Amino acid sequence: MLDSKPTRSQPLTGSGSPQHEGGECNVVRHAQTPARCLDPWEAAYLRFETPEQEISKFVKRLKKMGAARWPRDAEILELFCGRGTGLHALSKLGFTRLAGADLSASLLAQYVGPAKCLVCDCRQLPFEDRRKDIVIIQGGLHHLPMLLDDLEQVLSETNRVLRDNGLIVVVEPWLTPFLSFVHVVCRSSIARRLSRKVDALATMVYYEQQTYKQWLGQPQAILSLLQKYFHADRCSFGWGKLMFAGRKKEGNLWRI
Repeated sequence: MLDSKPTRSQPLTGSGSPQHEGGECNVVRHAQTPARCLDPWEAAYLRFETPEQEISKFVKRLKKMGAARWPRDAEILELFCGRGTGLHALSKLGFTRLAGADLSASLLAQYVGPAKCLVCDCRQLPFEDRRKDIVIIQGGLHHLPMLLDDLEQVLSETNRVLRDNGLIVVVEPWLTPFLSFVHVVCRSSIARRLSRKVDALATMVYYEQQTYKQWLGQPQAILSLLQKYFHADRCSFGWGKLMFAGRKKEGNLWRI
């Protein structure tokens, strides 16, 4: 089905001195985000599946994407990490050098674990060049507001922070026949009444429809940008998903 993974991207509103927020959350702010109540999209995301269900899903997915072959001491960054269930999945698989980045402070605040989490805009990453071995994106790119320009910024930044031959893993919604069927189900009021999960998914699609539709409507342009910055090791489509894994292309491809 559609990925429930956050988060929607917003323009970077400012920066300041890093601010640590207590406990094991280990959150550092690199972007100012306004204090607010949980918005309808985030509320729907939180009821779509439990953290435990999402962690189990991500463990299976990461194994499918080749995580069993990755060095356990790899430095891994997850972009658009939301409440951190992807980070928990990586911990369960034995990875320890983890970081997460997301623009939503309210979602990041729900993460409790060893990874260092940063409130930041994924189009302007607060990392030095060639510092990460693997960057993972699960369901965040289709929330970018100005798709092709924003997507290129994210991919350029990812290329910049990856070490030579570094790996990117991307899993995003893709308009397959299965996803088209899911859209039909989500438009059914009966299905929404019978299934809280369908209702939550339909709510998320409604609130992200502008970015979601522009993502699904530009497949070739999206693939071209992925291939501009990364050599594809894997690029497959199925069950409503794009599953892409690629190695960093050499040369100064970063955008200024």
